Amino acid sequence: MLSIIVAIANNNVIGKDNKLIWHLPEDLKRFKALTTGHTIIMGRKTFESLGRVLPNRKHVILCNDAQMNIDDENVEILSDISLLDKYKNSEEENFIIGGATIYKLLMPYADKMYITKINQDFEGDVYFPEIKDEEWKAIKVEKGLKNEANPFDYEYIDYIRR
Repeated sequence: MLSIIVAIANNNVIGKDNKLIWHLPEDLKRFKALTTGHTIIMGRKTFESLGRVLPNRKHVILCNDAQMNIDDENVEILSDISLLDKYKNSEEENFIIGGATIYKLLMPYADKMYITKINQDFEGDVYFPEIKDEEWKAIKVEKGLKNEANPFDYEYIDYIRR
């Protein structure tokens, strides 16, 4: 099973210059809680932006660079989307964590999405694909208000494929 997890702005921006634009500690806690103990699937740039292998997660990196090598037992590098079949067909939940190209490529195969919607527009250079109502159904919405630690109003929206 593939699930997408992402934080997006009102205008669908998800980043700029290979970085997150905002700092939202509650969203980071949610990301950690949902993905710990699971496989996370990402592109090379997203992996590089992490700066390290995240603990207690298997990392699958989709990459065209046959020379890419990461010496860590928790990292698997795949050069072809067809090699993801074992994750798509698994009973286990596997999380797609970005970036924009990977979201666009794998969204048709996802069964569920965990969206953090930040209620503000941002200037950025990468965008999340449109969430089409005919394909996705919101099953849970939880509002979060800005406070000292979280500088923006936001919503957690969980979707399942129709």
